Amino acid sequence: MKIHSLDEIKAALQRVDLMPLIEDGFVAYSDGRSVIPPVGELVFKDPPGDVHIKYGYVLGDEYYCIKITSGFYENEKLGLPGGSGLMLLFRQKTGESVCLLQDEGYLTDVRTAVAGAISAKQLAPDNVSAIGVIGTGVQARLQVGILDGVVACKELAVWGRTPEKVLLYESDMTSKGYTITVCHSPEDVAKRSNFIVTTTPTTQPLLSANDISPGTHITAMGSDTAEKRELDGAILASADLVVADSIPQCRERGEIAWCLREGSVLEEELVELGSIISGKTPGRTSSEQITVVDLTGVAVQDIQIATAVYEALDN
Repeated sequence: MKIHSLDEIKAALQRVDLMPLIEDGFVAYSDGRSVIPPVGELVFKDPPGDVHIKYGYVLGDEYYCIKITSGFYENEKLGLPGGSGLMLLFRQKTGESVCLLQDEGYLTDVRTAVAGAISAKQLAPDNVSAIGVIGTGVQARLQVGILDGVVACKELAVWGRTPEKVLLYESDMTSKGYTITVCHSPEDVAKRSNFIVTTTPTTQPLLSANDISPGTHITAMGSDTAEKRELDGAILASADLVVADSIPQCRERGEIAWCLREGSVLEEELVELGSIISGKTPGRTSSEQITVVDLTGVAVQDIQIATAVYEALDN
């Protein structure tokens, strides 16, 4: 089995156009052309953290993938990265191991950001006045950066819990050509923007329905377990379109799972991102619609990015 380091992986990614590949993965998933078992999960309370095992294959492809990734939210106090992980690739026909991508969680971060860009491509309003960002971590940076070329807006409204991290985020993103407005609350972010990305591991809602203006799109990607929640259920209940990356997965985790348990959203009202990409289901149809995408992270994304990286490394 070949083992590839993070530096090799990052170099290979420069040769890969990920968006169409991950779009194809979402379509294959929603068309029933993939086998994606339920997520394996470990949740830790003290210190807080979670480990996800995601795995599966696309029918007819050459490989299957097993991904292990973790997030431990107090690692910063120890001088350690908050996330880690690896991806394993095997041949579908024989089960032979092909490679270990020792990506330290980087590929998960990238494929999550790409899913955010795909969501924006399908559902963001035509005229984005400002991009609202809830959180100041890795995804708060990647989700915005990858929107370049998808959303023509360089105005950011950002909120974070820690003033020092907000200042660092402001400095980093200003150096990349963005104009930053630091907000004193998530509500203030929502009032200043019509495209919002939520990127935190909170278990208490940060935004309510009264905060959201008509025409707003929300990409919610921080809530990927049954415990996490960034949005009040009334937001999804009042939205014109609620989109899941995976309806089966969102029954168990993320914003949608909370709403299904509370009865504020019905499963038959949901649509999958892959169905919108393929054109089987309409996406945004008016400038006044409120749309929400719940990104819990689907193994098909890992399959697509791991395969693409391996093939770029092998050639």
